[in-house]
Amino acid sequence: MSDTTYYVHPMAEVSPDAQVGAGTRIWRHAHVREHAVLGESCNIGKGVYVDTHVQIGSRVKIQNNASLFDGLTVEDGVFIGPHVCFTNDTAPRAITADGKLKSTDDWQITPTLVQYGASIGAGSVILCGVTIGPFALVGAGSVVTRDVPPHGLVFGNPAHLQGYVCHNAHRLTNIQDSEGKPFMLAHKDRVSEASSKGSASDLNSKLVGWCPICKQTCQIGG
Repeated sequence: MSDTTYYVHPMAEVSPDAQVGAGTRIWRHAHVREHAVLGESCNIGKGVYVDTHVQIGSRVKIQNNASLFDGLTVEDGVFIGPHVCFTNDTAPRAITADGKLKSTDDWQITPTLVQYGASIGAGSVILCGVTIGPFALVGAGSVVTRDVPPHGLVFGNPAHLQGYVCHNAHRLTNIQDSEGKPFMLAHKDRVSEASSKGSASDLNSKLVGWCPICKQTCQIGG
């Protein structure tokens, strides 16, 4: 472990081969495996499981009983709600075709990325291979099966794009493209096309929305 200025609860288990940044707090019954990396000033709740090689940035808040498995990268400033589960295998089986218990050599990890400032609501399941964009918001209980665009608001099973949120997670209104056209009118065909392809990651370049709570505009994407 990399620093002595973090806190580990006496009932937590943190591998000596994990890296933990200064100011991070790891609470009871959490388990951090070998070669996991946790940045500075994180809060790791009760019962959180951080698998081998998981990469977690700084100022990340992970609520109780979340499960983070090998192949996951979490950037700075991400919120992960209680009981969120990240998967890492697109073809899960306990045994091989001839009935033997699978080993680590018998399957391939599919990576997942959660980008800066994103939030994932309680009880959500994130299928591996997706990217959740910066400041995206995943509603509680969602099953995420495709990419989520920056500032995208998604929820449901499977989760679908329902709108956009500002940096403070408030829902945006009056979303327009670079030409000042309303989003749904200007991009209706692109939304349909992206949904059929399983990705909405490029729908929101140069979009702008208005936050009625913050009383200011918010640029979405590039």
